Amino acid sequence: MSTTHDPEHDRWKHDGVRVIPAGQLDPNTAQTPGMDRQAAITFARVGAQKLWAGTVHIHPDAKTGAHHHGPLESVIFVVKGHARMRWGEQLQFTAEAGPGDFIYVPPFVPHQEINASRDEKLECVLVRSDGEATAVNLDIEPVEKPETVLWVDPIHRG
Repeated sequence: MSTTHDPEHDRWKHDGVRVIPAGQLDPNTAQTPGMDRQAAITFARVGAQKLWAGTVHIHPDAKTGAHHHGPLESVIFVVKGHARMRWGEQLQFTAEAGPGDFIYVPPFVPHQEINASRDEKLECVLVRSDGEATAVNLDIEPVEKPETVLWVDPIHRG
C-alpha cells in the first residue's frame, strides 16, 4: 500500500458524495406560516449550485399561508399523509396527493399546501431548482370553493 499523498484521492474524498443524516437537517431556512421546513441540500451546506432539498411537515388539519418560490421550480414528494394543494391568483384550483405521489409547482405560481387529514401529520420531501431557498409569502383572499383539477398526462393519454 502506497503512503504517498494522492491529491485526486483527497479531492474526491472531501468533495464527492455527501450523506446528510436525518437528525442533522437545518431548520434555519425560509419558512411559510403553517409549515416546518428543514434543509438537507443547500449551497451553504454542501455547495449545491442548482438544487435545494429538504423536508416539510404540516401538522394535522393545518395549512400554509399562500406563497410562491419566485423563479424556482419545486417538486414535492408525499412520504406520509394526504396533501391538498390550492393554487392560482385566488387559490381557485385544487388537487390532492397521497403517499408516493409527486407534485410539481412551476415558477411564480401562488399556492398553498394543506394537510387534508385531521389526525395525521403530512410529511414530504421538497426539492427546488436552486441552491438557495426562496419563499415569498402572499396576502391572497382565496375563493370559497376551489375548482378540482385532475391532471392529464400529455404523453400517456387514456
